[in-house]
Amino acid sequence: MPYLALLRNNHQFRRVWLSQIISNFGDWFGVIAVFTLILNYSDSEFLLGLVIVTKFVAFAALSPFAGYVADRFDRRMLMLVCDFGRGAVVLSFLFVRDPSLIWLVYVLTSMQMGFAAVFEPAKQASIPNITTGDDLVNANIISNLSWSVIFTTGMGIGGLATAWFGTDAVFIVNGIGYILSTWFIFKATIPHERDEATIKSLRNPIKGIIDGYRYIFSNPHILRPALAKGTITFFMGALVYMLILVSEDILMMGSIGLGLLFAARGFGTAVGPVLIRRYLSDERKWVALMGVAMITAGTFYLIIGALEVIWLMLMLVFIAHIASGANWVMSTVLLQKRSPDEYRGRIFSSEWLLFTMSHAVSVTCASLIMEFDLLTIRQAIWIYSAGLLLAGSIWLMLVARREARWNRLRSVQDWRRDMRQHHVLDWQAKKSSQER
Repeated sequence: MPYLALLRNNHQFRRVWLSQIISNFGDWFGVIAVFTLILNYSDSEFLLGLVIVTKFVAFAALSPFAGYVADRFDRRMLMLVCDFGRGAVVLSFLFVRDPSLIWLVYVLTSMQMGFAAVFEPAKQASIPNITTGDDLVNANIISNLSWSVIFTTGMGIGGLATAWFGTDAVFIVNGIGYILSTWFIFKATIPHERDEATIKSLRNPIKGIIDGYRYIFSNPHILRPALAKGTITFFMGALVYMLILVSEDILMMGSIGLGLLFAARGFGTAVGPVLIRRYLSDERKWVALMGVAMITAGTFYLIIGALEVIWLMLMLVFIAHIASGANWVMSTVLLQKRSPDEYRGRIFSSEWLLFTMSHAVSVTCASLIMEFDLLTIRQAIWIYSAGLLLAGSIWLMLVARREARWNRLRSVQDWRRDMRQHHVLDWQAKKSSQER
């Protein structure tokens, strides 16, 4: 009911959410069509893998500048431009008609991810401006739930559409979808107030980017949640990638097994944030819970590496990604609440940069291990799972303890402030009584 009430009563968030649904669906819907396009004109596994690398590199390379742009300019207008731009880029895939134009796929993919690199921090930085209090938590849970559902369905629907109607039809539908997304953003009102001092500090892009990083590192209470996604993804990225190999080489189920495993992953990421809101809503414990989430995910993947039964694997993947989904929403909400509006775009772009680079390094290392037969699939899963367990343990020993000290200090400061206010009120009451 709280989620439905938020969508029903908060018109601005509902419009941003509908835009996000269409954009996220577009991100996954066209993936198979791009892969098919490359295989049709090259039949090269290297060029196929290069598309994935291009996505990571383009997003990471533009993230620092994207965060600056999200703080410098109107975020609503940025989201409009980005979704319209992605629509135009996706439609431009239609120009790839022969092998001599295969290079255009990588250029267009880079452009598409460049627009995404700006859109994401602008959207994340805007949500606190259109929601407050508990609604901010609910808004992030709705966004994460939507992503999970789209993740489990978007690529599958796109694959079927590519097989039945061809790549051209998919690109046309995908492009029109992105452009349709701009309508909901256009109808939304997204406040973004900046004073003269903030605007002046952002006139120089290089200085603005450096100031953003300086602010993050000088405020550990912001740095801690900003590290959470990148830390867990450094290991989870490879583990999710290896689910492909588990389905092919251990379960011998091919795309059917992969679809089931990825569906379990998607449902897990949807359920995790809901459980956090229902049972573990005390935000002072969330940083410690991030470490618990890492240990939980690592433990269940460690067991997955020893199994060969599909239904047990599905259950364990589901539970592991309950933990990862909870980690995602907890870190997002804390960043949104702790970050001042004038720095929020740069803070979220920095978080996305770390997340993207961690994912790229994780998958690249795992793929090289598999390519050169340095380890078996099971051994690689166990090593990455053990790494995630170790990371979670270190997080609890170092990061969570510093968060606990910060919370105690903040509690003392709040008590002192309340006492000062109480004394002021007493003094005012006595003075008023004497005057009477």
